[in-house]
Amino acid sequence: PMGSERMEMRKRQMAATQETPSAAQAQHGTGNQGSNACCFCWCCCCSCSCLTVRNQEEERARRASQELQAEGIPNCEESPAPTLEEVNAWAQSFDKLMLTPAGRNAFREFLRTEFSEENMLFWMACEELKQESNKSVIEEKARLIYEDYISILSPKEVSLDSRVREVINRNMLEPSQHTFDDAQLQIYTLMHRDSYPRFMNSAIYKDLLRSLSEKPIEA
Repeated sequence: PMGSERMEMRKRQMAATQETPSAAQAQHGTGNQGSNACCFCWCCCCSCSCLTVRNQEEERARRASQELQAEGIPNCEESPAPTLEEVNAWAQSFDKLMLTPAGRNAFREFLRTEFSEENMLFWMACEELKQESNKSVIEEKARLIYEDYISILSPKEVSLDSRVREVINRNMLEPSQHTFDDAQLQIYTLMHRDSYPRFMNSAIYKDLLRSLSEKPIEA
């Protein structure tokens, strides 16, 4: 009788030992379902998301940010390569530099290095506005120019004094091709006095001039 009781107790102990892992696994499974634990985290108290999904979301956000930064920045104007004569003429006056697409493209490249490309973009947008005759198109382009370059909330806001801003705000009540004329002149003057002298001494201009000077003359 004692032996049979001892055997019975051992059977019960073995059965209890086999049941314990299953119960623990079931408890882990229940905890995972309730905590949204991911494949990398077995802690039942956390609510982390899968690292793979998180990385994918961050990558999508990064690409979207890059696309947003690229929006609204037009490509350089199409133009033939400048000649040595044209590049030399840029040094004669700012007006001659701004007269040709090649000159504006080279100057834009320089402004980009100084983080002031918005000045040229604003000036170009105003020039484009002046070419419009359709009232609805004028109103839409004027609104976009205001949002992109005049609004204090825009990262591309240009530097204008309070008088010019007041003129723009009045003009925006009834936009026309000349809504931004005062502002465009002020930015043109700023680029002329501030950026143009540095451009003439920049590596961008000197390298372009040197490459054209060393270019063999075609027969």
